Amino acid sequence: MTPNAIKQALLESYAQGGGINHLDGANLPSQDRVTELARDLMHLLFPGFFEDSGLTQAEAAVWLDRLLAKIATRLTTEVEKSLRYAGTADAATAAQHLTQQFLGCLPEVRRLVQTDVAAAYSGDPAARSTDEIILAYPCVLAISLQRLAHVLYALQVPLLPRMLTEYAHERTGIDLHPGAHIGSHFFIDHGTGVVIGETATIGTHVKIYQGVTLGAKSFETDGKNNPVKGVKRHPDIEDHVTIYAHATILGGDTRIGAHSVIGANVWVRDSIPPHSVAHYKETSLVVRPRKAHEILVDGADWNI
Repeated sequence: MTPNAIKQALLESYAQGGGINHLDGANLPSQDRVTELARDLMHLLFPGFFEDSGLTQAEAAVWLDRLLAKIATRLTTEVEKSLRYAGTADAATAAQHLTQQFLGCLPEVRRLVQTDVAAAYSGDPAARSTDEIILAYPCVLAISLQRLAHVLYALQVPLLPRMLTEYAHERTGIDLHPGAHIGSHFFIDHGTGVVIGETATIGTHVKIYQGVTLGAKSFETDGKNNPVKGVKRHPDIEDHVTIYAHATILGGDTRIGAHSVIGANVWVRDSIPPHSVAHYKETSLVVRPRKAHEILVDGADWNI
């Protein structure tokens, strides 16, 4: 095909629609700007770690003024685009209000991510320092951006929360939906292939390994066979639970009780009582009470 023929064929495909065109619609949030926003937010959560040059305590106030102003401007613009896409009336005013609400949550998000770093340090004997964890552990980026995106999700900002978590997903291989509720002291060891769905809830002091899925059993459908949105589909994980590599836990009515251990490669569709161990023996799933003397293989006993 000639260049002109290729162009005409593509224009014809644009005219036909097909659900993947966005012509003559509201301007969408920019992926590049969202990436820059994600990086700026990581700088804010971890001052001095990702700068080109050192940052002193004396410089922090001026540095933070500039960074907050930059984040506020960029976030307001992208939130406004998201709201216009959703048809929100007076999107510009609403975006300014939502941005201020988001910024007001940053101290609490920073408190939570500090607990995540502490959990990684206490939960991984290979960790030599918290600095190493912040600079090199993929869970820090994935969990931090999920916590930030969760604030926007709770504020009902369209598009933008998922774009933030997908940036982390692309960088780390960890897929955390912004809708998931995650308690403090959360650690994902290694991380590659972890998937946590929108309606999952995770308690405090939970540790999971690579390849773990907190997913849905199946989807409810409407009369036109389309998935029903907004229903509880993903499991609840209570406090002080450890889930080993490639375990799959499914269903909105599935609950993993506190202080339980889920073994590697286990497939769970029913609730597990507190203080239990779930593992395979040959081809059968075994769920038994946890013994008082048991210590996890990696030494992270989570005060049980």
